[in-house]
Amino acid sequence: MAVPDELPRKARTGVAGLDDILAGGLTRDRVFLLEGSPGTGKTTVALQFLLEGAAAGETGLYITLSETEEELRDAAATHNWTLGEEISVFELVPPESLLDAAHQQSLLYSSDLELGETTRHLFEAIERVKPMRIVLDSLSEIRLLAQDSLRYRRQILALKHYFARHGATVLLLDDLTTDTMDKTVHSIAHGVIRLEMVTPAYGAERRRLRVLKYRGQAFRGGFHDFAITTGGIRAFPRLIAAEHRKGFTGERLASGIDELDTLLGGGMERGSSSLIIGPAGTGKSLFALQFTVAAVERGERAALFVFDEELGLLFARTRAMGLDLEGLRDRGSLLIEQVDAAEMAPGEFTHRVRACIDHHQIRTVVIDSLNGYQAAMPEEQLLVLHLHELLLYLNRQGVTTFLTIAQHGLIGDMQAPVDVTYLADTVVLLRYFEALGRVRRAISVIKKRAGPHEDTIREYRVTERGIILGPPLEEFQGVLRGVPVYSGQGGPLLQDDPV
Repeated sequence: MAVPDELPRKARTGVAGLDDILAGGLTRDRVFLLEGSPGTGKTTVALQFLLEGAAAGETGLYITLSETEEELRDAAATHNWTLGEEISVFELVPPESLLDAAHQQSLLYSSDLELGETTRHLFEAIERVKPMRIVLDSLSEIRLLAQDSLRYRRQILALKHYFARHGATVLLLDDLTTDTMDKTVHSIAHGVIRLEMVTPAYGAERRRLRVLKYRGQAFRGGFHDFAITTGGIRAFPRLIAAEHRKGFTGERLASGIDELDTLLGGGMERGSSSLIIGPAGTGKSLFALQFTVAAVERGERAALFVFDEELGLLFARTRAMGLDLEGLRDRGSLLIEQVDAAEMAPGEFTHRVRACIDHHQIRTVVIDSLNGYQAAMPEEQLLVLHLHELLLYLNRQGVTTFLTIAQHGLIGDMQAPVDVTYLADTVVLLRYFEALGRVRRAISVIKKRAGPHEDTIREYRVTERGIILGPPLEEFQGVLRGVPVYSGQGGPLLQDDPV
């Protein structure tokens, strides 16, 4: 059946995100290969491809050589799909004579007859249904029947020419269970998509896809994470910050704490990223939340992505200091998401952040913390590349971003699990130090690209009234080393009951 002129030039796959990777979808009247080991989601993609066509009024045919029609319909039902009249399922089963040992040939190997019989049944089904979209599942059975590469290549070429005469967009599935080194179909197909599944040492399996080939068409290269959920597959295209640029008005944003704004040279700049770094318990999250609440009070919307802390504990802890995060969430001013690093791929996390910006007009984003983000991506170099693209994208959207990271150790020399200080526009350093028999906390700004900042070190304290900063510790030496030396006459440290 010829494709009507009014149809789009490309057939959409129906997989969220995949059409973006393919620059619109699959070119019509061409043959594409979808390959991957068992369990990677090939059947799900194929069903979504046919369902997308059915929604547009295009007839579809699913030819299955490895599964029964009942198994296929049961798989569709797990996603709450119903294969209606627009989609036909042709279950190609071997004739009964081939299953009966008494009728099997002994002198002539039966694969010659089986291959010809299989091809004839395929052509009959296509002539009967006249589909505009075809799925052939899978090539492994045809490869086994062909027995050698030459016959297999000739068979695939014959199928390709037959499909071309009938004007159908074809998706060939290959489960890579017979000969993974055979690239015959790669050279014949118009495009090749590979699905992969990676099993980490801990946590759920991660799935990713890559477009290996697409003739005459630019596509989004590299690996892209995807997930299989009830309702189908969702792909998360790799973020390329250079493709996203948005104009915004630069301004300096206050935190609501005068001493902190003075330390930062007036506040944080819109469209900048800030890294708050220090050992555990120094209050990194509170400093980020201080700017978040200030943004909400200005009438903006903010998003908080929590990797490490249970939300109930976070709500109770911040409520005791006068920050009603739960109330802000319920009013819609603050979007809060708990992120399970063991269950979410980095590409999916990036997609969630982008969705906040695109659909909720978020102007402030907090990622707490990078330690949890690193757990989702143990490869340090890839983490840095992901963060680089994500921060650059957020900056170009006019979003003010706050990142926290916990260093190893408490006092003295400390190291972060990954060095990302060069990525952030502003770096705020938090430290413990000992003075007069007590463990105290100090804050300093060690980097700010957007303008000048105070180069002093200030003590701060977390109280029921929130964060309180003291005057610069000008009479102490070695505060950042943890054990300072006092050389003054007065008492610059914060008192137990600050005014």
